[in-house]
Amino acid sequence: KMSTEPKKINWWEPQVGEKEKELLLQVLDSNFLNDGEFTTRFENNLTELLNCKYAVAVTSGTSALFLALVAGGIGPDDEVILPDITFIATANAVAMTGAKPVLVDVDPRTLNISPAEIKKSISSNTKAIIPVHVSGRPADLPGILKVARDQNLLVIEDAAEALLSKLDGKCLGTYGEAGIISFSPNKTITTGQGGVILTNNDALEVRLRELKDQGRPVRGTGGDDDHDCIGYNFKLTNMQAAIGIAQLEKIKTRTKKMKQTYLQYVDGLNDIEGLTLFPFQVEKGEIPQWVDALSHRRDELVEYLLRKNIICRKFWLPLHTQKPYSLPDNQFPQSTDLSSKAFWLPSSFLLSETEIEKVCQSIRAFFGKPG
Repeated sequence: KMSTEPKKINWWEPQVGEKEKELLLQVLDSNFLNDGEFTTRFENNLTELLNCKYAVAVTSGTSALFLALVAGGIGPDDEVILPDITFIATANAVAMTGAKPVLVDVDPRTLNISPAEIKKSISSNTKAIIPVHVSGRPADLPGILKVARDQNLLVIEDAAEALLSKLDGKCLGTYGEAGIISFSPNKTITTGQGGVILTNNDALEVRLRELKDQGRPVRGTGGDDDHDCIGYNFKLTNMQAAIGIAQLEKIKTRTKKMKQTYLQYVDGLNDIEGLTLFPFQVEKGEIPQWVDALSHRRDELVEYLLRKNIICRKFWLPLHTQKPYSLPDNQFPQSTDLSSKAFWLPSSFLLSETEIEKVCQSIRAFFGKPG
């Protein structure tokens, strides 16, 4: 019996293929599964792709942020400013250092951190700012870097969702003292879990390598090594790195498709009152990790699309509404207002033009604007 249920249109799908299997087998044949030559190769590929001096591969985007903060000297009694709208990992990484996450409201046009709000939140304990490039859309880096210079603050970019997205020809994640990128399964490339810290600072790179590997600045023997400082274990294995190396070979076609998807949504939905797409300047090198939208009728719309087997994802709840970071709504008027209306449209690089067209037609039908 044929199913009458429409084919599922996924919000996101990872993709692995023969090259990943081939490189994984090479790692297995080498019998060296730990952080080794494949990890180094992956790091070198990333520095070349992103035009930065160093890339330090670690277990996740969260551990990348944590290590970047610790390497920058952040610890107990310090304060770190970050946006109220971001995945909770940004705040958790700050809390892991013993520092206090200081949440600030966002710019309603971009959902990114507002430099004006940063200024209001600086205290004598403030040591760093973490701008988050939500969905790969650049935060106001010129404004943020100016505030940081004036106040002598560290800038660590959370570019978890911004691999290869650019501002003024330069990759996000390479503007601050350090920047991080995530390779979790719903990103442009994945290593299952994994992340990388980018930096151009020689001393910071040495410190990051010590911190990720039990206080050793170079890969050790596991025996009579010198451990000159306290470190942790956040090594990315050769197995994960092999998958990353294979994934990087597809990055140009994937990012090109992600830009085309955004432009097709703009074309198909730009005349609908009651729905706004957040902007990307794809012609200037911005890459939409996911296409994000805003609607007063979000919950109703997401349910409607789900009945048609079209999967969207609602935005994160503001951090100030989560128990560990609970604060009153009135301190965050923009994020409180926007988060209940914001959602991500299906954005997988595997979607066909026909499938995106179906999403657009379904949304148009919902708003009574067939076309």
